[in-house]
Amino acid sequence: MNRFVVPGVAASLVGVAAAGLRVAPPPFSTVMSATPLETFPLPAGLPAPVERFYHITYGDHIPVIRTAILSGRGRLSLGPVAFPMRFRFIHEAARAFRSYFELTVFGQPVMKVNEHFVGGQFRQELPFGVEEGEPKIDHSAAIRMWSEWVTWLPAMLLTDGEARWEPVDDTMALLVVPYQGQQERLVVRFDPTTGKLQYVEGMKYKQARDTAKTLWVNAVWFGDRPWATFTVEDIVYNAAVSTSREVRGPSPTF
Repeated sequence: MNRFVVPGVAASLVGVAAAGLRVAPPPFSTVMSATPLETFPLPAGLPAPVERFYHITYGDHIPVIRTAILSGRGRLSLGPVAFPMRFRFIHEAARAFRSYFELTVFGQPVMKVNEHFVGGQFRQELPFGVEEGEPKIDHSAAIRMWSEWVTWLPAMLLTDGEARWEPVDDTMALLVVPYQGQQERLVVRFDPTTGKLQYVEGMKYKQARDTAKTLWVNAVWFGDRPWATFTVEDIVYNAAVSTSREVRGPSPTF
């Protein structure tokens, strides 16, 4: 009977681990709200699907957003294992962002990821090392930042003086954004029935050693499976980003 002891223990450990992966972490504490938002009229001359999208999202007046702190929870896959996680994203209208993830088991952090994109340079802090100083990854981070603005903070695009929309057809438009003195274009598609955002597509370098860019749609590389789900549970606009106490690690801005 001794030969069944080890398999039995292993099965128990697997069961415990599986139970731990079903426990959601507690949310981050709420950041103190800032002053009431200023607004400005919805600009004229936007492409038709873009104008419809903004009207559905905000109405006739667009909020002036200088900073945003987004907090929430979800799941993030590492190989075959999907971990519960909590996250906090910080965006500044001066083209900078920071993101912080905690992967958890039984609600307790087992892995932390701290990322920031400031001054056109990306830095990623992982438990097993730091990645920075890679121009192709810097480019990918910039495309990611603009994509997150479209998805969660579209008002920022109308207050940024260098981003602009170009028409394509009744359900699609191009978002033209600056990058190191040049221009990048993201394809943005809207649902023909609801007018809501449907897809954000960009061309990015997947790894620093890549010689060609890969299509990236709604934060998923072409040909890959979705790697994470994000549920935003709290958004605070125009707060001082330093109030986000849970976000740790060195940063020149936050």
